[in-house]
Amino acid sequence: MSGVRLLVGTRKGAFILTSDGTRQDWQVDGPHFPGWEIYHVNGSPAEPDRLYASQSSGWFGQVIQRSDDGGRHWEPVGNDFTYQGDVGEHLWYDGTPRPWEFKRIWHLEPSRTDPDTVWAGAEDAALYKSTDGGQKWEELTGLRQHRSGPQWQPGAGGMCLHTILLHPSDPERMFVAISAAGAFRTDDGGVTWQPINAGLRSGGIPDEDAEVGHCVHRLAMHPSRPDTLFMQKHWDVMRTDDAGGRWREVSGNLPTDFGFPIAVHAHEPETVYVVPITSDSLHYVMDGKLRVYRSRTGGEEWEPLTAGLPQSHCYVNVLRDAMAVDTLDECGVYFGTSGGQVYASADSGDTWTAIVRDLPPVLSVEAQVLP
Repeated sequence: MSGVRLLVGTRKGAFILTSDGTRQDWQVDGPHFPGWEIYHVNGSPAEPDRLYASQSSGWFGQVIQRSDDGGRHWEPVGNDFTYQGDVGEHLWYDGTPRPWEFKRIWHLEPSRTDPDTVWAGAEDAALYKSTDGGQKWEELTGLRQHRSGPQWQPGAGGMCLHTILLHPSDPERMFVAISAAGAFRTDDGGVTWQPINAGLRSGGIPDEDAEVGHCVHRLAMHPSRPDTLFMQKHWDVMRTDDAGGRWREVSGNLPTDFGFPIAVHAHEPETVYVVPITSDSLHYVMDGKLRVYRSRTGGEEWEPLTAGLPQSHCYVNVLRDAMAVDTLDECGVYFGTSGGQVYASADSGDTWTAIVRDLPPVLSVEAQVLP
């Protein structure tokens, strides 16, 4: 029977949770890198025991860790993330110019076919690629040096490149999202990029055709329909069916359309999950009730999923990289909270169980299916 491995990054280390295919009993391993912020841990689809972790500290800087045995042993690999070419400037929160500055790696996205190839999304808004297992990194400068780059401004959490979606069959196509610049697509392997933000509306940008300046929180895609993307934005849940050519709102009957994560069911491309929170100033779930919302209609109608989740006196948040699905026949759905809980559903969200409680605040969750 296949098993599942969850890779969990937290404010104070990484944890690895494993179970068999029933997903009822879980073993907890960790913390790995105790005391360090682990922004993201991700595994290679081509070699499940190849793991990458983004280890960050205000004191010691950025370290990429790699494991070749499923997390039993780790080694630091190359960490030269210098900006290449003309560094230039972007806009700061108040609209004044500010030099680009490397701060940390937010997201790691391994290749679907090659365990040694991995992309890394950085703050400030840079995209890097390694083809030797993380030993050396090269910036794909076409993104940060896009003609609109000088107009990009950080979101409240910094100007982070937090989402990297690889096309399932076209190695030249990729989507990224940057807070608060927007979403971008490349069709030539990262040499050139185009903003794909038409239809988004963002507060002080009344023109829905504004090229950049949109605070995108997360993108999601089902591999069977790579031209259909779902977006959780700073207010609004959005959808495009033409690879970002035009977006339309699908917030439907959600109680609030503000949130961070968004995920698509592994086998049902019209089934989407979000976790609404109160507002952009109140980063906790509404009315003290932790509810995942599911749409089986691609966002037209939403239903609350509550079985097994606390429905009173709960004031946690779920961050953008902290929700994942597995690919078992009955799709598993997982998420971690700012309160240190990791919840699992082995029945597509109908019922939930807390795998573990009282971890440090959860920053990211990734799911792997094991042989």
